[in-house]
Amino acid sequence: MIRIMLAEDDEIMRITIQDRLQKYNWQVDVATDGKEAIAMLDRNSYRVILSDVRMPNLDGMALLQHVREVAPYTDIIMMTGYGNVESGIACLQQGAADYLLKPFDMDDLVIRINRILAVQNLKARNISLEDHCRQQQQQLIGSGPAMQEVYRLIEQAAPSDASILITGESGTGKELVAEAIHSASKRRKQPYIRLNCAAIPEGLMESEMFGHEKGAFTGAVKQKIGKFEMANGGTLLLDEIADLPLALQPKLLRVLQERELDRVGGNRTVKVDVRIICATAKDLSVEVEKGNFRQDLFYRLRVIPIKLPPLRFRKEDIPELTQHFLHHFSLKRGVAMSLAPEAMARLLDYDFPGNVRELRNILERTSVLAQEPTIGLADLPSDLRGKEMIHDSNQSLVLAEALARTEKKVILKALNKAGGVRQDAAELLGISRKNLWEKMKLYAIQTN
Repeated sequence: MIRIMLAEDDEIMRITIQDRLQKYNWQVDVATDGKEAIAMLDRNSYRVILSDVRMPNLDGMALLQHVREVAPYTDIIMMTGYGNVESGIACLQQGAADYLLKPFDMDDLVIRINRILAVQNLKARNISLEDHCRQQQQQLIGSGPAMQEVYRLIEQAAPSDASILITGESGTGKELVAEAIHSASKRRKQPYIRLNCAAIPEGLMESEMFGHEKGAFTGAVKQKIGKFEMANGGTLLLDEIADLPLALQPKLLRVLQERELDRVGGNRTVKVDVRIICATAKDLSVEVEKGNFRQDLFYRLRVIPIKLPPLRFRKEDIPELTQHFLHHFSLKRGVAMSLAPEAMARLLDYDFPGNVRELRNILERTSVLAQEPTIGLADLPSDLRGKEMIHDSNQSLVLAEALARTEKKVILKALNKAGGVRQDAAELLGISRKNLWEKMKLYAIQTN
């Protein structure tokens, strides 16, 4: 629920505005003067604050300055019955989002609040725009049983707010799973923020996660908002969570349990509503046994575990992944790239220790260096080709036999993947149905 603060010393005006705004399902907290408003701001987070300029104890301009210092993401609308053009300009120059002269139309106030909320949502989405742009061309690929189980878990877990722990070897696509979960969740219109725990120096990690106040330490020349506050209302991916410093783990546990945090050097608790997704290539249970990771935090993060299979355990997805990547690289080169059967057979025989990321890198390299649109065995990296092909004339018949065996193997894999449907198998192989029929006849391949 959207939370709004109303700071107004006039009782009639206060009740009138509060009653009207509550009709829009907004939670409206009221303060009778500036000091009470500051006390409320220290306890709660607000999207919008409506404040009278003239109030006892502490006036609206002082409140405005305080809001700008401690809650930079909160917008404030100033109201006054004694205003003029100069006072309105002064409020806007000090950081007010809007300025109203009493008496004002209540419908106009609602319109202005809705406009501010819309701008806030836009700003929040822009924070994660770079991540979304980076990943918008990427997607989870694979139709085999292992990936079908991953899709099922994503579909079941996404609608909840439960913490998710994604594990798997490097290059299996853990970030893509996290993105898919956020995109399928009720928070999909809110920020999606990533933080790589292995990429930030230990001394800066607390500031990156929770933010800091001006003057909190040497070099803190201004207030900084941490990743948790950036992700407020949305999702935060903590990548390589196993590398989170042990000293910070109790603070993360507190945020997960209490949904509040303290900025470094701050004296005000900040409320946050963030869905946590963690990813790691390490076995966290082993890290717990070693004393590198807190057991209570491990269980708190592992509410819903998702384990991604390595590519060597789902080789049936290699043709589909290859087709996807080659299509992408073909668009970049302006040439329709394809893979020769013998090259595909070699990919199917390879274990890919770098998983999907390694497959993508291999195809990107070969698509650039290949002399012809069809990538052959000779175009693959030398460590993948194995023994170099011998061009001696005495070996030609042996090579032809080897290529024939490879072609038959690939056709059988395609038919198996397509469930025996020849049209689908032909599409996977990148050939016509007639061509597939001729090759099946040549190799005496039969389907039920």
